[in-house]
Amino acid sequence: MDRETAEPRVEAIPGERATRLVDAHHDVATPSTYVYEFVWETSAPAIGPFCTDVDGNVLLDFTSHVAAAPLGYNNPKIRDRLEEFDLVDPLKIAGQDFYVSSGSASTDLDLPGPTQLMERLVELTAQYDMDRVFLSNSGAEAVENAIKICYAAGGHRAFTFDGAFHGRTLGALSLNRSKAVHRTGFPEIPGVVSVPYPASDEEYETRWLTDGPGGNVVADKLHRERGVIDPSEVAFLVLEPIQGEGGYRVANPEFARDIEDLRRRYDLTIVADEIQSGLGRTGEWWAVDRLDLTPDVIATGKGLRVGATISRSDVFPDREGRLSSTWGGGDVVASMQGALTIDVIREEDLLSNVRERGSQLRERLVELEAESPAVVDVRGRGLMLALEFDTHDRREAVVRAAFERGLLTLGCGHETLRLLPPLDVTEREIDLCVGLLAEAIDDVV
Repeated sequence: MDRETAEPRVEAIPGERATRLVDAHHDVATPSTYVYEFVWETSAPAIGPFCTDVDGNVLLDFTSHVAAAPLGYNNPKIRDRLEEFDLVDPLKIAGQDFYVSSGSASTDLDLPGPTQLMERLVELTAQYDMDRVFLSNSGAEAVENAIKICYAAGGHRAFTFDGAFHGRTLGALSLNRSKAVHRTGFPEIPGVVSVPYPASDEEYETRWLTDGPGGNVVADKLHRERGVIDPSEVAFLVLEPIQGEGGYRVANPEFARDIEDLRRRYDLTIVADEIQSGLGRTGEWWAVDRLDLTPDVIATGKGLRVGATISRSDVFPDREGRLSSTWGGGDVVASMQGALTIDVIREEDLLSNVRERGSQLRERLVELEAESPAVVDVRGRGLMLALEFDTHDRREAVVRAAFERGLLTLGCGHETLRLLPPLDVTEREIDLCVGLLAEAIDDVV
């Protein structure tokens, strides 16, 4: 498959083979979240955002596996390096608690492992004085460990935000405020306080600012004389710099400055959930880099191929056994892919490409908004962009219509469609995407 000439090609989707495989999957799988009946054929041609399904349909994937494949399919620089690796058994090792090397004592290995991945993450968070990493298997585990180290440092209260999504493990679920279905019937960590997440200037002025003693909803609650929460009892405040599941809502800059002021005033510990927005997705290594806000902990995963909780030595527990994991981040290939992904983003200057192609995509989406009354908003940052529709049903119909044309998209929030192309997406590929999306919208409207 030639990436420079490939185009989506759909005969019937889902086809006969895909339908049969999807049915077989559901015969043994528990109910989960399935967004389309797309079955990737791993042995068929695929490159960048283009992939082939089991019925021979060629699709343009603008979901990047929900940001978990930041370089798309079969990136040559990743594939070439993996081919050098002579597979061993076990591949799944106790990565955090055991040591592994490809045979060199150097820290600059041709085939990096968990140690080298952690070194790269420390480099990418040096501006926040972060110097320690705990690897795990997933973003949810990264959040769980962020919760643990914050509670271990003191306090039993926490702040989360309306619309938040931080994972599906029980601790992370306690912080979720995006949809009731995620939390209903499950026990929760006590002491979690939910407050508004202002994205627009209007939301900042009407939902965040108050006439109370502190001037905003969190400051009011923490006010030493008239507040209802003792600041010394707060273990952490956790937020997504850009809410993912909650609808791709970008934190208002003034709201972030207010949080920074509260961080300094009350010595609050700030956890930035960068699982979907991190690793260059917004044109910076971390979405929080664009805000006047200093995180104390960063939780990341997805595009990193493993989960990682990043912080400072004084935040992490100094006692052995407080954190540990037999298999945490211990997939030798996954940790290597994570390190190589960081290297490719650096070597190819993909942060610049994200900013440039992100501007192109946003401009084209704004044109769609102007042309269609069904589109009510365009938002996001870099290559983490979204269209909001006037109704949930309209959004669902557009996702389906785009799928039938060979364009993979995803929903988020209630009426929002999100686009997550690979970080090396080209101008031509964005034009292809917008053309198919425009057809889908016209068809539905």
